[in-house]
Amino acid sequence: RVRYRKKVFANVEDTKSTKGIVKYDDPDVERVRRAHLNDLENIPAFWLLGALYLTTGPSAELATLLFRVFTAGRIIHTIVYAIKPLPQPARAIAYGIPYLINWFMGVRIISHYINAL
Repeated sequence: RVRYRKKVFANVEDTKSTKGIVKYDDPDVERVRRAHLNDLENIPAFWLLGALYLTTGPSAELATLLFRVFTAGRIIHTIVYAIKPLPQPARAIAYGIPYLINWFMGVRIISHYINAL
């Protein structure tokens, strides 16, 4: 959306229909791109850890809470990073809570399977 709104593209073929320009360093486009990359670095890890965490037999209430808080944190992180940038520590908190949830699930997975040996 930001690329089309600003008519700033990374590929020449995308500029033809919109009469845009090729530009690689637009700050607004780069901010959204970095937010997307951050999601791509964190959400697949959550999917894997979440699936493995469910194999440890956690309480349904705790698993539901962790999944909901992680999802809310990632949504808030995207908002404060790409949509409505806020000063730190807003983004750090929105990033840190889901990050800690991933660590918590990872430690629980490891401890569960080590104790099962």
